[in-house]
Amino acid sequence: MMQLGLFAEPDAGPAGLRHTDNFINPAVEKALIGRVAALPLQRFQFGAFEGNRRVASFGYRYDYTLQRLTEADPIPDWLLPIARRVEAWAGLREGSVRQVLCTEYDVGVGIGWHRDKPHFQEILGLSLGSACKFRFRRRSGDTWQRHTLEAQPRSLYMMEGEARSQWEHSIPPVEARRSSITFRTMKRV
Repeated sequence: MMQLGLFAEPDAGPAGLRHTDNFINPAVEKALIGRVAALPLQRFQFGAFEGNRRVASFGYRYDYTLQRLTEADPIPDWLLPIARRVEAWAGLREGSVRQVLCTEYDVGVGIGWHRDKPHFQEILGLSLGSACKFRFRRRSGDTWQRHTLEAQPRSLYMMEGEARSQWEHSIPPVEARRSSITFRTMKRV
């Protein structure tokens, strides 16, 4: 496992970004891709706009029209074992994952620069199907600090701390069909 953000070099990556390859085996990946593909995925709704990626939210979802978090269908039973493994890897207590987003990216689809909504604390993502460049940026005076994580199929990343709160992230258009499962904990007050 490689833990980014623990090194002194400035280009080692944002503090609070962790990553591991081969979090799951190819058979589990294939099963998860099939489960995601079988979901009633809808184009991502961003207010009046539609994104090209297709998604299904569980636990909670952010409603851009209402500009608030709303309840969604419960996290399906088939996702719970992987959510528990994700929590254990991250050092989180069991049941911490309260929101799951399943996403499918067709060839040529990406996601623009953003930070996840402030309602969420830790963000963990499982890459499925193909690799992608997971880009990070943070303004530093008149320039940007940048970092790219090559997220391989079956790899898992976690954003917390600075990586979560001070850095934006994006994925440029993917070169092959890709799925992902994002696991989120709720902000603690």
